[in-house]
Amino acid sequence: MPAVTRVVLAEDGVLLREGLAGVLERFGFTVVAAVGDADALLATVAAENPDLVITDIRMPPDFTDDGLRAALALRAADPGRAVVVLSQYVQAEYASRLLDSGDGRRVGYLLKDRVVDIADFVGALRSVLGGGTVIDPDVVRRLLAHRRDPVAELSGREREVLALVAEGHSNAAIARRLTVTEAAVGKHVGNILAKLGLPPDDDTNRRVLAVLAYLRSNPAS
Repeated sequence: MPAVTRVVLAEDGVLLREGLAGVLERFGFTVVAAVGDADALLATVAAENPDLVITDIRMPPDFTDDGLRAALALRAADPGRAVVVLSQYVQAEYASRLLDSGDGRRVGYLLKDRVVDIADFVGALRSVLGGGTVIDPDVVRRLLAHRRDPVAELSGREREVLALVAEGHSNAAIARRLTVTEAAVGKHVGNILAKLGLPPDDDTNRRVLAVLAYLRSNPAS
């Protein structure tokens, strides 16, 4: 992460926009622009070329999914651009495409009402800037509800383990849930990662990428 992290923030609610800008500045980020609509977001990013974009979903001009569509356009133009969607809503079709962009790296999707710790939120932003992927577990669950068959190459038990990984469970929690040893769960997770062809990386990010592979393996219902 650069010494100065330049941020463009898009949020149509004035109070929330100013509040987020204040929080970011307090934690060492530099908010170069805070805008209230998707058109301004695209224009400002083109002009400022920030290190990080944080955007809501529902904003002008249409008050539907303008912010998320703008995020997709930014990632299409530059797949390595760090983008975090911060919203009250999960828009399944566009969310899946966003998380699939840029090999699933340097992107995040967080829900406003589930951000309960500012330090954790800032940590998530820094993780995205560092090349990671941050997804609220509730976003994953809602996306999974829009999917049909799991990855064909996985065994039944491996699919079961991956579904629990997608819900954010640790290996220890999965072992308790399935009444197996933690070592057995670790072996299943290793097999899943190998079958999905994920490159060596830190375990946390590989698990997130495994979930993304699971999501994009089948068309939405």
